[in-house]
Amino acid sequence: MNTPLKVVQCWDDGVATDARLTDILRKHGAKATFNLNAGLHRNTRQFGWVYQGMDVYRLGWDEMNAVYDGFDIANHSLHHPYLEQIPIVDARREIAEGKDRLEQFFKKRVLGFAYPFGTYNNDVMAMVRDTGHVYARTTQAANQVFPPKDPMAFHPSCRFWTTDFEKRYHAAKKNGVFYFWGHSYEMTTDAMWRTFETLIKKISNDPQSEWANVKDLFAHTK
Repeated sequence: MNTPLKVVQCWDDGVATDARLTDILRKHGAKATFNLNAGLHRNTRQFGWVYQGMDVYRLGWDEMNAVYDGFDIANHSLHHPYLEQIPIVDARREIAEGKDRLEQFFKKRVLGFAYPFGTYNNDVMAMVRDTGHVYARTTQAANQVFPPKDPMAFHPSCRFWTTDFEKRYHAAKKNGVFYFWGHSYEMTTDAMWRTFETLIKKISNDPQSEWANVKDLFAHTK
């Protein structure tokens, strides 16, 4: 019997639309990792920015446990800077303190990292590794995503909205891992949400696939 395709997904920035997203994922038994910036959240929900004419709000700490209950949490740095453009001491604080704050709040180990803006260099990669992360996600799409040459430069398969999502998904069955990512605020219409839920349902009902957490791909390194 063939080994099932492991499907992993992650979502960035800790925004209010993650609440709608996690409802869909729970409905279909899908696992996911949420990459958060611990230094950017306040006790209650706060306005963040405007995306395609729509206001984007960051979740408040007062709702985080409920929204992310049952899902994995990863580090996205403390304040989402371009890590390779700031002094090394500041970059290390962004990485280490971001991880520490998330672990203290969620009361569990944080093993994953997502580079802010998808940018990094060798020094940043070393700091992410040295602070106890087992992998770090980039934003560079790759056809062969696992195992990565370096876990600190783990390239995903695609964004969730890519037009050839299903083609990439089926092609990944030869490799064994399909990894997609995004921001839930990018779904700006009900039609986009319905399309996304259809994709999640298809994956959940595919006997050749199974959902996994990103960190579980690296279980042997913990």
